[in-house]
Amino acid sequence: MPRVIGLMSGTSLDGVDAAWLDTDGEHIAAFGPSLTLPYDAALRRDLRMILDLAPTLVDGDPRLVSAVDRLTAYHVRAVKALDRPADMIGFHGQTILHQPARGRTWQVGDAARLARETGVPVAHDFRSADVAAGGQGAPLVPVYHAALAVNLPKPLAILNIGGVANVTFIGRDGALLAFDTGPGNGPLDDWCARHTGQPFDKDGTLARSGHADGLVLARLLADGYFAAPPPKSLDRLDFGRALAASGLDGLSAADGAATLAAFTIRSIAAAVFPEPPARWLICGGGRRNPMLMHGLRQALGVPVAPVESAGWDGDALEAQCFGFLAARIASKRPITFPSTTGVPVAMAGGRIQTI
Repeated sequence: MPRVIGLMSGTSLDGVDAAWLDTDGEHIAAFGPSLTLPYDAALRRDLRMILDLAPTLVDGDPRLVSAVDRLTAYHVRAVKALDRPADMIGFHGQTILHQPARGRTWQVGDAARLARETGVPVAHDFRSADVAAGGQGAPLVPVYHAALAVNLPKPLAILNIGGVANVTFIGRDGALLAFDTGPGNGPLDDWCARHTGQPFDKDGTLARSGHADGLVLARLLADGYFAAPPPKSLDRLDFGRALAASGLDGLSAADGAATLAAFTIRSIAAAVFPEPPARWLICGGGRRNPMLMHGLRQALGVPVAPVESAGWDGDALEAQCFGFLAARIASKRPITFPSTTGVPVAMAGGRIQTI
């Protein structure tokens, strides 16, 4: 089977994950090493600035060029640090804008440089064909979740809590449904950075010390996104206006954190599926937040556990996914489906950058 390396830089903007696996994009023969290279503070700051500026940015803007150059250098380093032979690299890049309703999704990163400096062909641009065809372009991980969960009892929900939270539902018959449930760690991370100088709420300590404000929470949950049927997807900053108008800024640091944690939990619990999941498996950085995990167990009322309980590597899972998708692209298998992104027909998507 092909040997692939997957790379992922997520909405939390904390670093690049890299993972090696042996897969044809249908079956997984073996998992290999994985790693995370945290971004330096300057790159994190500049990427966060670019997210704010993205609607008005154009290719060639010096701020964007500088950030993309440094971002790509981290990805090159990650591939070399794995030190494993590979036939293909799956390179997601960094999403800086996602507006599928306007036919726009923008991931940045220099695939040509990555291929040139690693000597390995690079599959990239995973989302744009789906969006151009009328799909949401996200989530992309469901087909990989299905491959991992092939022998697990169903119905099953697999929840990723990154900057945005997204869920894959796998029915008893193996049918897939996927969508973004709402905010993940993003608003809480931004709140903590603004009020404490810390990049995230470690162990949920700040949120646990406060009390959720019911009125602010009700305003946030009234957002029209939650009433829309899936498939549906979000940009990390999509709730910016709702957050600004909710009265959140009038709360203390602890109460604001508690309210944002409750917002994430309640929006996940409000997700509707063809049948209730019998079990939830949680991946992404949110699975390390005891307050979020406790809140989800209370709200969902069924077993909720980190993906490690199923023998999966939660830190490497998204990077593994993009290696898996690279193998699917190379073999012209579809990566998005009507029930996962709303695209009219299953689509292969992606492009391959040769050396």
